Amino acid sequence: MSRIFLLLYVFTLFTFLPESVQAQVFKAGAAVKNITPDPLLPVSGGVGIPRPADTKLGELFVRALVLEKGKTRVAIVGIDNLGWPSTLANRTRALVKGIAPENILIGATHTHSAPDAYAFADEDGNHAADLTYLDNCVKIIAEAIQEAIDKLEPAQLKIAVDEAKGKIAYNYYAPQLYDPRCNVLQAVTSDGSKVIATMVNYAIHPEVLGNGQGILSPDLCGPLYDRIESKTGGIAIFMNGALGGMVTADNRIGDGKDERSWEQCLRIGNLLADEALRIIEKAPLQKNPVLYSTHTMLKLDIDSPMMRFILENSPLGHKTDADNVISTQLNLLNIGTAQMLTIPGEALPNIGYYLKRNMKGKHPFLLGLTNDAFGYIMVKEDFDSFKRYEYISRTSLGEMTGEKFINESLKLIENSPAPDLD
Repeated sequence: MSRIFLLLYVFTLFTFLPESVQAQVFKAGAAVKNITPDPLLPVSGGVGIPRPADTKLGELFVRALVLEKGKTRVAIVGIDNLGWPSTLANRTRALVKGIAPENILIGATHTHSAPDAYAFADEDGNHAADLTYLDNCVKIIAEAIQEAIDKLEPAQLKIAVDEAKGKIAYNYYAPQLYDPRCNVLQAVTSDGSKVIATMVNYAIHPEVLGNGQGILSPDLCGPLYDRIESKTGGIAIFMNGALGGMVTADNRIGDGKDERSWEQCLRIGNLLADEALRIIEKAPLQKNPVLYSTHTMLKLDIDSPMMRFILENSPLGHKTDADNVISTQLNLLNIGTAQMLTIPGEALPNIGYYLKRNMKGKHPFLLGLTNDAFGYIMVKEDFDSFKRYEYISRTSLGEMTGEKFINESLKLIENSPAPDLD
């Protein structure tokens, strides 16, 4: 009888707490929606006209995690695509009710087997992107975020970072020059009985299949989602990291050959999923995590003739000023003991290491290809300095892109509080 009385007392106490106190309850909600085109569309593996696809392995998704505490509400969204420009993301932000547009972070997994989201133009200015498909994705992403908002419930967090073991990734240019750390954030219900979502943050090119086999696919991310969801019951989200120059999936089979098969996608995706779950398994519950969000606009010079041509000839309406400068949004989040910083492209691993070393809190996350995907981001000392870096230099906005990105990121970090628990 005393136990029943105690439960009733706790319920009554919480129910009649002042609104100002109840409003500080940390909440989480997640949703997933399918964006696989039917019929199939050509797939894009980078700059250039996409290649036809006649086979599908796995489904393409948009996955949204919404977090709330007090008056702060943020959405972290992952989409199975090569990249997702702000011209499309801003249209989604305008459709979402209940979250400030600047607090909606949309990142791409970077699969090389999804439809072209940039409308890459050929030398005559023609493109092969399906604009109707992109319009539909804009709406579906908004629907996923809205559903995640509707599912918000009191929650706790588990956060952990550790090295992912096994044959998962390597740097094609210099095998050991990559970050093996896997960052994991898991939202669970307030009583700890159910997983709401598991977010995996790891730097890797999902290009096991590539765009040359006529296959539309989420690549290794598909098996990762399936494995995590089958084991936890919650929604899985993948956010890429500092994967530039050239951190790729380790599907090497000897003699300099890669095995471009679905079996390799299964092996790598399942292994990364298992490692993420191992890393998060024993992480302590964070029962009252802080939630902080800030942002700034980063201005970047478009020095590369190739990148200038792409942006100027895309029908998506990328906005540049008269001096060939384009702006993009940088976000910094504190979520419990994690600090997260967005990257508007593919930062090289040395930039990733440097930023993580200067970030606050125990668990630094870098969300690559988020809010924009302006090619490779490298420091000026590396830009166009080595034969090996010729391609990534051509597909970078310019020599000072890395410098400007790092400086603005450090300002955001310096002016932010340290992540922690209340």
